[in-house]
Amino acid sequence: MFGRIAGFYDLLNHVLSLGLDIVWRQRMLDFLPPVENARVLDLAAGTMDVSRGVLKRLPNARIAATDICPPMLRQGLGKLDSLERTRIFPVAADGLALPFPDNTFHAATIAFGIRNINPRPPALAELARVLAPSGRLLVLEFGTASRPLFKGLYNVYLCRVLPLVGGLVSGDKKAYEYLAKTIQAFPPERTLALEMRRAGFAKVLHQPLTRGVVQLHVGVKP
Repeated sequence: MFGRIAGFYDLLNHVLSLGLDIVWRQRMLDFLPPVENARVLDLAAGTMDVSRGVLKRLPNARIAATDICPPMLRQGLGKLDSLERTRIFPVAADGLALPFPDNTFHAATIAFGIRNINPRPPALAELARVLAPSGRLLVLEFGTASRPLFKGLYNVYLCRVLPLVGGLVSGDKKAYEYLAKTIQAFPPERTLALEMRRAGFAKVLHQPLTRGVVQLHVGVKP
């Protein structure tokens, strides 16, 4: 499904979020640890917007842009300049069985991807495994919105506007109906924070963005 919409993915992300997806990703990257020559895992990297953002923040980093969908990674490769290609390395892999040794990365990011990995607890445990001690996990994911009126409007947007616009542009309405369903089915922020703690993360915090439309979670491997 993601392979079918790879060519429209970036455009629709920007259009459907009114450009806020760029702001949300930048906010997540504010929490990157300032490590020289950092090794960073960008899980569910898609077309590599987060990977490129990491490199802007940490110019000497090496980034494993990892996704289960090769067409998304190929789409992202076309966006990389010559310098980025020496620092960002696409890896086709399953988030439930990451092909990296224990204690490899100083940081891991996953933006709008954790809800697509089932079951979540083993995926969070895998992220803890490949992070080095004191490594930081940054999770950006859609929330349910916070205020009742705003939440109602948000749900109308998810169920009606998003599939309609997404379908018209990409020709794949079912993909955007899937998106709406996974957002609505995703647990509240406190549940994800608890799952992160159970996976071994400490100092877990969560922060709402845009009145809870998006939630940012941060955890540290002890």
